Parts: sequence; structure tokens; C-alpha cells
Amino acid sequence: MIKNYLTIAWRSLTKNKVFSFINMFGLAVGLACCMLISGYVYQELTFDTYSVNAKQLYRVNLGTVSNGGTDTYPIVDIAVGEGMKSAVPGIEAFTRLQNNPQVFVKYNNLQFKETNIARIDSNFLQLFSIPLLEGDSKNALVEPNSMVVTKAFAKKYFGDESAMGKLLTFGDRAVKITGVIDRVPENSHFHADAFISLTSFVEGRRKTWSNVGFYTYLLLNKNADPRKLEAQFPALVEKFVVPEVQEDMGVSLAEARKSVGTFLFTLMPLADIHLHSHTKFEREANGNIQYVYIFAALAIFILLLACINFMNLSTAASAKRAKEVGIRKVMGSLKGNLVTQFLAESTMLTILATGIALLMVYLLLPYFNDVAGKQLDMTFYLNYKALIVEVCLALVVGVAAGIYPAFFLSSFQVIKVLKGNNNTQNNRSLLRSGLIVFQFAISTAFIVATFVVYQQLHYMQNKKLGYDKEQVLVINDAYTLGNNLDAFKQQLLQDKRVMNATITSDVPVAFADGTQVYVKPEKETDGRQEVHANIYHIDESYLPTMGMSMAKGRNFLAAYPADSASVLVNEAMVRDLGLGKSDPIGRTIVRSGQREFKIVGVVKDFHYSSAKEKIAPLMMLYGHSNGSVIIKAKTADLSGLIEVAKNQWNEYKAEGPFSYTFLDDQFAKLYVAEQRTGKIFTGFAVIAVIIASLGLFGLAAFSIRQRVKEIGIRKVLGASSGTITGMLSTEFLKLVIIAIVVSVPVTWYAMHKWLQDFAYRIDISPWVFVMAGIIAVVVAFVTVSFQSVKAALANPIKSLRSE
Repeated sequence: MIKNYLTIAWRSLTKNKVFSFINMFGLAVGLACCMLISGYVYQELTFDTYSVNAKQLYRVNLGTVSNGGTDTYPIVDIAVGEGMKSAVPGIEAFTRLQNNPQVFVKYNNLQFKETNIARIDSNFLQLFSIPLLEGDSKNALVEPNSMVVTKAFAKKYFGDESAMGKLLTFGDRAVKITGVIDRVPENSHFHADAFISLTSFVEGRRKTWSNVGFYTYLLLNKNADPRKLEAQFPALVEKFVVPEVQEDMGVSLAEARKSVGTFLFTLMPLADIHLHSHTKFEREANGNIQYVYIFAALAIFILLLACINFMNLSTAASAKRAKEVGIRKVMGSLKGNLVTQFLAESTMLTILATGIALLMVYLLLPYFNDVAGKQLDMTFYLNYKALIVEVCLALVVGVAAGIYPAFFLSSFQVIKVLKGNNNTQNNRSLLRSGLIVFQFAISTAFIVATFVVYQQLHYMQNKKLGYDKEQVLVINDAYTLGNNLDAFKQQLLQDKRVMNATITSDVPVAFADGTQVYVKPEKETDGRQEVHANIYHIDESYLPTMGMSMAKGRNFLAAYPADSASVLVNEAMVRDLGLGKSDPIGRTIVRSGQREFKIVGVVKDFHYSSAKEKIAPLMMLYGHSNGSVIIKAKTADLSGLIEVAKNQWNEYKAEGPFSYTFLDDQFAKLYVAEQRTGKIFTGFAVIAVIIASLGLFGLAAFSIRQRVKEIGIRKVLGASSGTITGMLSTEFLKLVIIAIVVSVPVTWYAMHKWLQDFAYRIDISPWVFVMAGIIAVVVAFVTVSFQSVKAALANPIKSLRSE
């Protein structure tokens, strides 16, 4: 019986090649999209679950209430982990990770700049279940100046030799390799090429609570309630933080006790970090749970569109098989047999489509990985668990897509269909019309979303930043020039292609240090407004080099030695300190350590981080730090200027190699996530339109085939080809227009919610919906008109000769 069902199903599929191809291709595209996005969603949702302690590990976050809101830090001070373990029952262990500065590492004649090294406690790898290939995980990082490296890191320095016991030079520090790991798992919120013992850097340091710098993780008892543990943290703030704030900021005990309400320690589950933590101090760029939801919805909608195509085309083709159903019933077939037959056909087609979908995944995976920033491979889709899921998905889709056509076809009344009088056409037409509306509503929504994403991205990338990022060359590792740094800068300024140059570690797109500050009261009765401010260290050339403007006061002057105790602030800091209604010039601000600085100038606000974030308070201190030399060029011959700078660098025999970046390239990296989102929306918008067009193409072909005699009669009576083409196209275009109208309010609301994540955002313009509608109408018209023109140009004699 099953063999008979499959044989008949195969004959039916091969007999209707066009419809079968459209169904199979549409399903394959939908399934391939669903598989690709499922891999992305699965990897996002399984971040940091590889550790056997994953459910018990929590990161300590710090929230500080200031600037009219709460600033959240994923880093806390050096003593917090140990102090919490000692004071709070239910905490079994703590471990810490600290970023290591970029450094040149040497081994014999080899030297590499290492940008991804971390410092960790000796139990870190154990708690995160990262096994060692060589060495003892319990003791590898106990001793100071010990180090665990990845296989790739070891190979770079030692080739095929064993790395164990080898010494690497970090500046003036010799570090011994005591362990080798394969690599940190891909789905981890942190990665490093090597880990150095944290004890090498923290021995002898004062154990404080009120600063930041260490990613700190707690291993809780299995029965511990994180919320109950958090309830005990304010007492620790009272005990440890308040005395430090009183000493550091030079305030009264009563003032310092306000920290209990504004210094908030919280626990974040390890598995929530990647998708739910969005601070600018994360070790790596995190994901976003909203994007996971969006992409999962995209996968479902794309698959749904493919299933709708199947239902639509199957019900449209039902008239052609009506007599087949009637004859089968006359010959004794029961309704259940017919339902099984039609479900067998849909399931066979879906299984074939699944095979094609896997081939599409194989071909598209490199591109998808590049766009999504993932490293998925075919082993993910071909392991036995995935194959079981894929087969089950094919069966579910086959049954779901084919169940309505199966029951619909099997319910035809024998006498009516054999007489050629089937009155279900209106019902089927209404169903098909509704499905077309749904398909094009989704397609139009994708097109609108793509336009909005790219508009927002263009707005952020072209927004006035408050500085000039064009023609700005950043020469890295300037500190390796040593005492020759100033001479190098002066030599560059002699080149006519150089407008200006400055020495600093603080580039607008880079991470900046921060501190708590307040305005020194002029009267004892004055209140004290404390805010968190980021810090730049600049020289007198910084503002003109970057094209920044003063709002009030003056820039630093090299001729004024007193400027070492002066400060420039931005407009945001003036507002948040409550100085907006008075003249801030000459006022004194106090930072941690009770260090006082006199405001000599106010810099106009500029975006020193992504435009997704509101411009925060910034203070600029006088005195360059030696991280980079920034050059403002005025030439098209940048390659020539770079070559000159490189030659000068080499003449000074710098300890590090010459390397550079362009500021606009660094700026573009701030929006990688939005660029990926735009590409993904574009891809799925195209796919959605293709699937909807395939369905519309098939339905138009079927509808025109049903009206072939009507078209012949109209032509005989004098109707022109243009009139007939317009008549046949109009009924479908009406449905597309309805779809556009339906999609507009839903899409506007969805994109409005998405834009709320950006501090600076566009207003959604009506023309976006107009353009999306025009595209949908044009695609639909081209799709339908191909069949319409073909029918209109056909010879009416062929269609009427049987009458």
C-alpha cells in the first residue's frame, strides 16, 4: 500500500513539473533559511553553557546611580570577589579576569604584538571547564609569572616544539608557559590567546572595593538564591565602600553613606551575559536577545511563506485533479485513503526539498558566517541530532502544508466533479487571495525593515560628530619610540602634507578611563552634584588636530605651566554638573583622590563612542599619554605620507614595528552589528519577495489556464492584447495593494520599537512605505504580466477549436 502511495505520488510530481518545481524550490529556500537562522539562534542561546558550573556561575556587576540614571559596569574592584565569599554564606568560590594591555612579546628573534591576553586567577580555567592539553589545571597558574597559552599561540612562537617550560618576554617581565589549551569555546563571552597568572600583578596591592577593573565571577551553592545573596550586598557597601569614598573624595561620613543607595552590586547569571548585558565595558561585543527574537521570527515567516506557497498552489491545482478524485471514489477509495495519498505527495516533495535545502546551506554557509559573524560548519547540520530534527521538520512541514489540500481534494462530491460542476471555486479563490495578501504583506514588511535599518545606519555614520574623522591617520604604539617621540612628531609636522599632529592614547572611538567627579561648592550651604566622567589625556594640539570646537573659554596652552592643574570639559558635563545656568569657567572640579582641577574651557559635545549612546560627561586633562600619534593630513597622497612616516619611524629604531590605522575605518567598526543586521534583512527581503513571486507566478499561470477560453472569446470579439493583459494583472495587483496597506501599521510599530535602542535615531519617513509598496507592486506586475502577455498573444483558434 505504502509503495503504491509513493509510486502515484512520484508520478503526480513528475507529471506537473512546473508546479512541482515551484513548490520544491520554494520549500527548499524556506527550509534553508530556517536551518541557517536556527544555527545562529542555537549558538546565541547556548553561549557560556559549556561549563559544568554554568548554572551556578554568576558575574558581579556594579551599578552607580548618577547623571540622572544608572551606569552599569561588568567590572568591580580587586577585593570584591574575595570579600563576598568571606562574608556571604552560599558563595563557594570566586575567580577574576583582568584585561592585559596590548604588549610586544618576544622569544629569541621573534616579536609579535599581542592584543588578546588576559590575566586570571589560578582557578579560572577549572571553574569554566576549559581543559588543559598539557599541564595541570589545578597548579598551572598558581605561581607568579606563569602562563597558559592556546595551541595556535604556541605554534606561532615555537612551531612544532613543545611550549611547556618556555620563557616569553613581556617588556621587562619573563613569563613561563606552564600549560596549553586547545582554545576557548566559540560560544563564550570572553576569548584570549593566552592567560597570565593574576597573582603576578596584584600581589601587594591595596584591597579596595570602590573602583573597577576586574571581571569577577562567583560560584554559588546549588541551593543558594541569588536574590537573597544580593540583599546582603548593601551591608558590604556600608562596611567597605563608604570609608573608601569618604577618604577618596574628601567628603563627610554622612555624604559618603549616600553610596549605600548609589553603589549597587548585582549578580548576573553566566548564561545571560552574552544576550542581556549591554555595557560599553564588556570584554567583547555581546549579542542582543532582540536580534535573536527578530531572526527567529524571520525564519518562521520565511518557512511559513514557503508552506503557504504549497497550500496555495495545491488548492489552485485541485480542479485539475477533481476528476481523478471522483474516479478514485467511484473505484472504492475511501476519504482516508485519499488524504493519505495527498499527504504522501506533500511529504515526498518536502523531503526532496529538505535535501536541496541542505545543499543550499552548504553553498550559502560561508556567506552567512561572514554576514552573521559566526563560525558554523556543516557538521552542525549533519550530526545525528540535527538530522533527526531536520527529518522531523520535513515531516511536520509536509503534513502542515499538505493537510488542507489533502482534506480539500478528498472532500469533492463524486457526481458533481464527474459532471465538471465543482462549485468550490469561489471558496478556493477567497483562500488563495487571502494567502497572497499574507505573503506580500510579509514581503513588504521585510522591504520596509531593510530601508529603515540602512537609513538608521547611514544616519549614524554621517551624523555630525563634533570632530573631523576624514584624512586622520593614527600611528599606533608610539610609546615604543621612547625619548624620540616628540622629535618624531616635530619631524612629521615639517611635511607640507601634514596639517597638525598630536600625541595621545585617547582616540574618539576607543575606550576611555573614568572617575567620579563633583563641583567644589562655593559656599558651605551649596549642594554637591556628583557624576561619572570619562577622562582624556591630551596636549594643546589635540583639539585643532581633531577639528573640535570650543563652546566657552580656551584650549590648553603650552606656555601656561599651570594648565597641568586645569581641565577642559564637554557640554554634557556642564549640564550634568548643574552648571548650565552659570559660567563654568574658573570653577573647580574634584575627582577621586581629592585631586582638584580648574575649568578653563568647555569643548562642544562630540561623539566619542557610538551614536547609539548618549554623549556622556568628559573631562580632558593636560599632558599627552604615549599611545598614538594622530596626524591630520591635507593630501590625496596618503600612501606617500605613510611611507615617509614609516621611514622616519625606522630611523629612530623603535622597539615595535610601524603600524597605522585610519580614524574613519575605526569609526566604521562601531556599527558592525547594524551593518550585519542590514545585510541579513536585505537577504531575507529578497528571499521573501522571491518566494511570494514564485507563488504568484504559479497562481497566475493556473488562473490564466482556467480562463483560456474566455481570453480566446475576448480576442475574437476585438479585445486588444494590452486590454487582456491589464484585465488579468489587475485582480492580482489589487491583492498586493491590500497587502501593502495591511503591513504598514504593523511594520511601523515594529521598526519604531527597534529604533528605541538608539540614543540618536531617525524618524520613519512615509516615503519608505511608498518605496516598499512600489517595489512590491512592480515585482508582482512583472511576475503576473509574464503569464498575462503570453496568454494575450496566444492564438484564440487553439483555445476555441474544441467548442
